[in-house]
Amino acid sequence: MSVAFDEMTNADGSIRPAYAALSRWLSNVPPDVLDYRRREAEFIFRRIGITFAVYGESDAQERLIPFDIIPRILTGGEWRRLSLGLEQRTKALNLYLKDIYSRREILKAGVVPEDLVYQNPAFRPEMNGQKVPHDLYVHIAGIDVVRVDADTFYVLEDNARTPSGVSYMLENREIMMRLFPELFAENRVAPVENYTDELLATLKSLAPGTSNSDPAVVVLTPGIYNSAYYEHSFLADKLGVELVEGRDLFVRNDIVYMRTTEGPRRVDVIYRRLDDDFIDPLAFRPDSALGVPGLMSAYNAGNVTLTNAVGTGVADDKAVYSYMPDIIRFYLGEEPLLKNVPTWRCREPDHLKYVLDHLNELVVKEVHGSGGYGMLIGPRADKAQIELFRAKLKQDPNNFIAQPTLALSTCPTFVEEGIAPRHVDLRPFVLTGSDKVRIVPGGLTRVALEAGSLVVNSSQGGGTKDTWVLEES
Repeated sequence: MSVAFDEMTNADGSIRPAYAALSRWLSNVPPDVLDYRRREAEFIFRRIGITFAVYGESDAQERLIPFDIIPRILTGGEWRRLSLGLEQRTKALNLYLKDIYSRREILKAGVVPEDLVYQNPAFRPEMNGQKVPHDLYVHIAGIDVVRVDADTFYVLEDNARTPSGVSYMLENREIMMRLFPELFAENRVAPVENYTDELLATLKSLAPGTSNSDPAVVVLTPGIYNSAYYEHSFLADKLGVELVEGRDLFVRNDIVYMRTTEGPRRVDVIYRRLDDDFIDPLAFRPDSALGVPGLMSAYNAGNVTLTNAVGTGVADDKAVYSYMPDIIRFYLGEEPLLKNVPTWRCREPDHLKYVLDHLNELVVKEVHGSGGYGMLIGPRADKAQIELFRAKLKQDPNNFIAQPTLALSTCPTFVEEGIAPRHVDLRPFVLTGSDKVRIVPGGLTRVALEAGSLVVNSSQGGGTKDTWVLEES
C-alpha cells in the first residue's frame, strides 16, 4: 500500500497553505490546554445528549461518538472542484432512478445489466410508471468521498436512501466556535449553520402542485428506539417543523393529515427517516407499526412528497456504484468529475477469479453492507479471515465487490500520545430541490482513531471532526 497523503504537511516537511494558521496555533498551544478542551467538548456532547446506539450489541447502550478537536481544512478551490463533482453525480443518480422506473433506456442500451435492477432487493415494482413530484427522487444525498493526493478525490459510496450524520456536522461546528474562537478569528471559515435553512427551502420547493403557497413539512421518525433518533429530533427542532411518528398521521381521501390539538392539518412534504419497508403497512410490510396506512395511495395520487422517494435504494448499492461513471456518461454526456474507486464485480467470473487470487491485497465488501460491517481488509486480515471470505465469495459471488486498498489521506488528530496523523473520509450533503442544488461547504469528516486503521465508521470506533472550507478573499 502506498504512503498516505498528509493533508497538512508536504513530503518535504513544509506546511500546506490551508493549514498555515492552524499549524502556527498548534505549535504555541500547550498539550494540557488541548486535553482540557477535548474533555470540555466531550462534556458538552454528553450534556446535550448526542449519542447513537449500535444495533446487535447485547445491551445496545447509547454511545458518544468521539469528537476530535483539530479541524480538517479544505481550500475554497478544492471545495469548488469537489462540489461540482457532487452536483454532477447527484444529477445522474436522479436521472438513473427516473429512467429505471419508467422507460429503462439504460437497460435497453446494455449499459447496466437488467438483473442488477430487477433482482435488487431495494427495487420497488410499485414505483414503475409512478410520477414523483418534479421528477426528483434523491433530494438529500450523502456522498462519501476520500482523498488520495493534492488533486484527487474518489467517491467511496453514494447514500441515496436516508443519509445520516448532518447533526454531527452542525454540532461539531457549534462546539468548535465555542471552544476555539481564536482559531476562527485567524481563518475565514465558510459557515455551515445555514444548512437547516437550505434544507427547509429545498423541502418546501418539492411540495406537490396541489399544496398551498406555504407547504407543511414534517420529519417522520421510527421513534425513540432508533439509533439516529437524536438527529431526527435535532433536525425537526432546527427546521421549526413537527417531529412525528406514524401514529401521528392519517390518510383521508388520498391526502395526508397530522393530528393536532386544533384538529387535522394537511401535510405536504414528509422528510422520512424510516425505510421503504415500514412506511405503509398496506403497501409494504403489513406488520409495520411505524408507518402510515394509505400513505402510498396519497403519494401515488400526487398529494404528498416523500423525501427521499420510495425505491432510491436501487441506485446506491455497491454493485450499481461500479457503473456510476457509465451512468454519468449515458445521461449527461460528460466525463465524471469525481473518480470511482476501481471495482471488481464478483458476479463476473473473470473478476471473481482475480479477487480470489488477490484476497490479501484487496478490500472485499458486501453489495448491500453498511457501517463497516461484513467487509475484509486484505492487507490487515489473518489467514483464517481470508479463508472465511474465500468460502463466502465462492458460495455467493453476486453479493460481493472488491476494491484496491486505497491510501486514504490523513489529518492531524489529537490522540492519547499527542497529535498524530489519522485516516479520514468526508460525507458532504447534497440537497436537490425543484429550484436548485444546494451544498453547504464542508460536511461530516469521519476519522479512524486507531493508528493505521482505515475504518472510520462510528459503529467501528471511528470519530468525527469539524470540516473547514476556507473562503477566498
